[in-house]
Amino acid sequence: MYEETTGALRRDAVGLREVLFQSVTAMAPAAAVAASIPAGAAFAGGSLPLAVLIALVACLFTASCVAELARELPAAGSVATYAARGLHPAIGFLVGWGYVFVEMLVPPLLLLQLGFTAAGTLHEEWSSYPADLWWPWSLAGAGVIAVAGYLGVRASARFGTVLGVFEIVVFLVFAVLLIGKAGDANTLSVFGTSHTADGYAGISGVFAGSVYTVLAFAGFEAAAPLAEETRDPRRTMRRAVLGAALGIGLFYVLTTYAMTVYFGPDRFAKFGASGAASWGGVARASFGLFWVLVFLAVINSTIANANACANVSTRTAFALARIRVLPRLLATLHPGHRSPVAGIALQTLVAVGAVLGLGFGYDPVTAFLLLATVIVTVVVSVYIVVNLACAGYFLRAGRTAFKPLRHLLFPVLGTAAFVPALLTAAGIPAFDFVTELTAPVSYAGPIVGVWMAGGVVVLLLLIRRHPERIAETARVHLDTYDPTGDRQDGTVPR
Repeated sequence: MYEETTGALRRDAVGLREVLFQSVTAMAPAAAVAASIPAGAAFAGGSLPLAVLIALVACLFTASCVAELARELPAAGSVATYAARGLHPAIGFLVGWGYVFVEMLVPPLLLLQLGFTAAGTLHEEWSSYPADLWWPWSLAGAGVIAVAGYLGVRASARFGTVLGVFEIVVFLVFAVLLIGKAGDANTLSVFGTSHTADGYAGISGVFAGSVYTVLAFAGFEAAAPLAEETRDPRRTMRRAVLGAALGIGLFYVLTTYAMTVYFGPDRFAKFGASGAASWGGVARASFGLFWVLVFLAVINSTIANANACANVSTRTAFALARIRVLPRLLATLHPGHRSPVAGIALQTLVAVGAVLGLGFGYDPVTAFLLLATVIVTVVVSVYIVVNLACAGYFLRAGRTAFKPLRHLLFPVLGTAAFVPALLTAAGIPAFDFVTELTAPVSYAGPIVGVWMAGGVVVLLLLIRRHPERIAETARVHLDTYDPTGDRQDGTVPR
């Protein structure tokens, strides 16, 4: 029988390697390179490597803010705790409310991609395989993720590490092969503005491409919710968040450069996520059976990303349930593995329900686009709030802790970088390269609005009946951890 606790995740279960790959796999590097980043080619064309480099620099501002807060406030609540301490506990609750919601939707998003990618590829190779038989692959992936989560953070994080290494190695090898075959076509001109797509000349095309590329960096903060299960979290969390953002950002730059010079910078505006002008298409046409490894790396990436984000959603839900702003059942831990089993069960139900409900209600690709729009809209909003929280927290901390560059300029620049990404993700045509969303993808805005309105209602009820619970969102439980027992008592930081 499971025991209900208020904060006894397994201490010191993982180290830097595991939490680094928690963030790395949450960024889904192989899937991002093959599917997300090429979206920017329609604007940046053969100057996409420059757009990716700009996006990397922009994302490092926010990654720095997350890393600074993760060092100061190591908590399973992560972004909710940061917002509570840096801005206000009520804002922290709303951030946590939204973050749990979308992180629970990431696994079904990736499981849908797993399903239609596997089914489509098998149908392409063997026409007798039905192209619409995608759901068994999605359900199999859901089972793998549930088992990994149930076995505890050590098993889940190590599983993610293995998957992450595989996908990165495959695409790095492919990049080296592309650069080698490009020969004299290798050129640094792709880091200039001379190869942008028609209609998006110069820096405007690069800017548009970088906005779409910024979205491929989402997930770098995913190490933070594992703080209470990590050795030396104040040091490890900061290194993991910054290391993932910088390392995978450079990986994006290298792989995009390699494909651009091989495919041809002046033709690259036609490069995409599928067909002959794609990573899979180039691998098939030019490198024989190497396409199989590329395919497996993308499949691997979907599972690894789903696994990492399941860890995020269940730990954040646990942190909020521990202080009873979410149902206390979600704070239930397995007595041996110390995994949040109730959260894992809920995550699995949400994943299977969303995959089958939306996948059959529309189709898996449309369902994927709808979930992706919901997720990115909220996650980018959370990044903006965390930037503001970083400035707020360190401005209150006093002159000794406050560093103007890291704690004021970086938050401002990080916010400026993500506002265009938010408008693009939401389909708000503030720029000429933003496309308005059509149904059912346009339902994403109302879905987010209804969920957050529900959060405001819950917040008001809690403020009226249990204001101390909202105040607890600002608490860092590790600061008052008693290793002799499961309880963690202490005062709420002000």
